[in-house]
Amino acid sequence: MSRTPVTKHDEGDGMTSLEMAPTNAGADGAAPLLEVRDLHVEFAVRDSVTKAVNGVNYSVNAGETLAVLGESGSGKSVTAQAIMGILDSPPGRIAKGEIFFQGQDILRLPENERRKLRGAKMAMIFQDALSSLNPVLSVGFQLGEMFRAHQGMSRKDAKAKAIELMDRVRIPAAAQRVGDYPHQFSGGMRQRIMIAMALALEPDLIIADEPTTALDVTVQAQVMDLLAELQREYNMGLILITHDLGVVADVADKIAVMYAGRIVETAPVHELYKRPAHPYTKGLLESIPRLDHKGQELYAIKGLPPNLQAIPPGCAFNPRCTMAQDVCRTDVPPLVPVTELDGTELPGRHSACHFWKETIHG
Repeated sequence: MSRTPVTKHDEGDGMTSLEMAPTNAGADGAAPLLEVRDLHVEFAVRDSVTKAVNGVNYSVNAGETLAVLGESGSGKSVTAQAIMGILDSPPGRIAKGEIFFQGQDILRLPENERRKLRGAKMAMIFQDALSSLNPVLSVGFQLGEMFRAHQGMSRKDAKAKAIELMDRVRIPAAAQRVGDYPHQFSGGMRQRIMIAMALALEPDLIIADEPTTALDVTVQAQVMDLLAELQREYNMGLILITHDLGVVADVADKIAVMYAGRIVETAPVHELYKRPAHPYTKGLLESIPRLDHKGQELYAIKGLPPNLQAIPPGCAFNPRCTMAQDVCRTDVPPLVPVTELDGTELPGRHSACHFWKETIHG
């Protein structure tokens, strides 16, 4: 693992400008497929500025799954929109940062060049399939449009590819249903169509934003299994955005936990579940319903996420944290390597907490 240098605390806005960005090379030592460096995204709202993303750093390798966790409003989806180049601007803008995709800073590309990447090189699966699909066009037409627009296929050939994709994501009777409209499919089938659209041009990176929202548990599992299978088949990088820790346990390789627009913890998936190194992560894990706690009241993190127009000084989590002390209310904790008690660094583990040692070893 290599790291970019640590910069000093930025006194201007109370945030750390670029703390320590872990860069995990692939198994063959190749550079990451995607690397986000010190990303800041702001939204100008009337007379104030909403700081939605505040110095995010993460990377994804080919064939790897990164799960990005956090409550609503933590900046997960905004970071993904910045990567894809689909921020609503105005009011949103990237105030600072770099996004490297296959070694190229895509934020420096002209818009027409970035547009060529979307669909062909990177694709996104949105959380609400019904509102993302055009209700007045058949699913076959919408799937085929990818091939007509990017590869110049005829309508006949594009329709054949659409049927092939629908078969690939296991939609029954695809040839008969290719002319159906989105409302004629169930929620789970619509989500499979969204996956098919994302896979159409075999991109290198897929961002799945809450892909199992509003689906029942059985269908959730089917959708996640399908995504994992297709990822292995195409060796894609996958960013899975969710607030549900149960969804990612069996599919993710590593996890980045976000709070108030910052990464507060990173870890290999099973290590994070066993030993969280940040009080916020610990609270999320404790709030998961457990069979051995039947009849007991569910744990809930007290309070509410902060107002992103007025993020508290120090650690943004301090008003809700049971471990908070004076230093937490004044100093922003940098994202630092997590170690064992003897100082041995734990691979892939980082925490932005003044008391991470007490959290993981306590």
